Amino acid sequence: MLDTEKMMKFEWIGQTLASLCWIISVFVYGYANGDTLDLSTGDWLQLAAASSWMLSNIASVISTN
Repeated sequence: MLDTEKMMKFEWIGQTLASLCWIISVFVYGYANGDTLDLSTGDWLQLAAASSWMLSNIASVISTN
């Protein structure tokens, strides 16, 4: 079901780690001003973009055969 050969390639690992770091950074930045999560519209768009990138990476290793 999963294309483990593709998952072991540097390109896939690099893109997946980059998107994960991007997702985490949105939350770290959102908590930077205090104890509550404070996200602007731009932050939500950044989170949507990073999440879409992550989902695209995951979908690319799922085989439908």
